[in-house]
Amino acid sequence: MRKIAGAIYLFYSLSVFFAVMFLLLPFFLLFSLLPSKISYPLLFSCIRLWSWITMTFIFIKINTHKNPNWDKNKSYIYIGNHGSYLDSPAVILSTPSIFKPLGKIEMAKFPVFGWIYKKMVIMVDRKDKESRAASVAALKAELNAGMSILLFPEGTMNTSELMLKDFYDGAFKISIETQTPIAPMLLLNAKKMLPRKQPLMFSPGVLQVICADIISPENYTMDNVEAYKQAVFNAMNNQLIQFQHDDKID
Repeated sequence: MRKIAGAIYLFYSLSVFFAVMFLLLPFFLLFSLLPSKISYPLLFSCIRLWSWITMTFIFIKINTHKNPNWDKNKSYIYIGNHGSYLDSPAVILSTPSIFKPLGKIEMAKFPVFGWIYKKMVIMVDRKDKESRAASVAALKAELNAGMSILLFPEGTMNTSELMLKDFYDGAFKISIETQTPIAPMLLLNAKKMLPRKQPLMFSPGVLQVICADIISPENYTMDNVEAYKQAVFNAMNNQLIQFQHDDKID
């Protein structure tokens, strides 16, 4: 019975997602014709509106625990734990500034959605060395231009029982090279609400997002990227364990 209810809810949620996408499509088409410096903020606003309407109508509340030290006028490398398809709208609705995300090229294959995706995302084919190098260069260029970026350092969705999978080096090398701080986001229960391996267990509720303390690269160099990566991993992993058992988070 639980899976039947989950299947109905999943179908309803997907219907809302695509209905809102087509509702906003004329605006995406119109804004995409403008110069990039003008168009991207407008397109990002559409993405935020898309996320907000979808989450509202599928009865998921994004509860963001903001950090007063996050400055919307500064560039950050936003990172987060990645265990659910709900992570993307949660991050989009929780960050104080717009950003350019890194995304896998496979998502661009879907009709209509793929066109929007290509407008918003720096795409990477993780199997292609040249594509990986080009995506890193593009991410650095966005930071140098004053834009924030988003990466999920686990690389792929975490379907294990671990709080976090091992991180890739990319976000931390870019942080050191550009001297851009890391702004970690902790998505506490997205994985539980929409499990990657059990989508029929999808359920509404309150999705908690913690904007954790910013971590500066100033004490690290390219010679100790591993130490920087491990420090961020440990901080996020410990906080995820702590908040998972913290009844005061609501």
